[in-house]
Amino acid sequence: MYSFEPSEEQAMLIDAVKRFATNDLKPVAHDADEEKELSFDLIEKGWELGVLQASIPEEYGGFGEHSAVTGVLAGEELAYGDLAGAMAVMAPGSYVLPLLLGGTEEQKKALLAPVIEAEWKPYVAAFIESRFDFYPGEMDTTAKPNGDSYILNGEKVMVPFADKAEAFLVFANLDGKTQAFIVPPNAEGIIVGDREGLLGIQALPTYRLKINEVKVPKDARVGVEDGFNPELVIASSNVAVAAMAIGVARAAYEYARDYAKERVAFGGPIAQKQSIAFMLAEMAMEIEAHRLLVWEAAWKLDEGKEDAPHAAFIALSGVSEMTMMVTDRAVQILGGYGYIREYPAELWMRNGRGIPTFPGLAFV
Repeated sequence: MYSFEPSEEQAMLIDAVKRFATNDLKPVAHDADEEKELSFDLIEKGWELGVLQASIPEEYGGFGEHSAVTGVLAGEELAYGDLAGAMAVMAPGSYVLPLLLGGTEEQKKALLAPVIEAEWKPYVAAFIESRFDFYPGEMDTTAKPNGDSYILNGEKVMVPFADKAEAFLVFANLDGKTQAFIVPPNAEGIIVGDREGLLGIQALPTYRLKINEVKVPKDARVGVEDGFNPELVIASSNVAVAAMAIGVARAAYEYARDYAKERVAFGGPIAQKQSIAFMLAEMAMEIEAHRLLVWEAAWKLDEGKEDAPHAAFIALSGVSEMTMMVTDRAVQILGGYGYIREYPAELWMRNGRGIPTFPGLAFV
């Protein structure tokens, strides 16, 4: 089984990420949400921590080895600071990691280094679709063979930085199997819609993307003719989003706990009231229990376990409900203040509500 003790390299990386999340992301989260914008300097500072770079081998421009466990440890800490900021910093991972997991040797050598070795740039995935019962294994977006090329058709939503994207990784249904295709932003038939208005993660700019008869060469398919195993790529995203959800829940719980210790009512701190104490205790237990599910799923991915996709799905499903419960209770514990935008609890609840819809916005 996996160890609960991080390696020296993991500990150093996570410590740096934690400082960035606490000192840089968290203080600006409220204003960024209100203004619906994150500064490039902030995103670049997070990028320079090297979270993604540490998951890419040296021959492809990175300085480490791919590890889903390292990814979830970093993802939790980033989202503890701010979920939108975490997803912005890690947006290129949605392009890079599916290529690393499923691309050919030639694709990895040609495509990864330009992303990894440069400053942060919006290389992103077009993954999510607007169908109410959307399932990543059954895309409505289609890819049809056409001689020495593929023709892509469909529509994606929640594509981050689509208006400025350097390249898209478009996920589509090819003969009943989810596959990914590298599409340049200026490809004929690519239409970027207006910026979306979302309940949460408002500081992360996302857009609808129409894909109308877009023609790409055969070698634009990740993995080329053999493609890749979609279950592992989907599992990579499920685990990443689950880890970030843990970070959101933890931030909400700790704030509510500290508030309850300081808020005096009816003769003492409200944390001493049985109803509040029980709520806080359950919040803490649920966070710890679901964190273990996320770690186990990440470990199974790293070990190549056959049931890793199932473990990743279970982790995300459980974490989605847990995060909504924890963030909602944080709002309740703050009372009237929980509903006021100047306090962070309502932002965590809005972000937490979206967790089930976010797979595709992050990968490990």
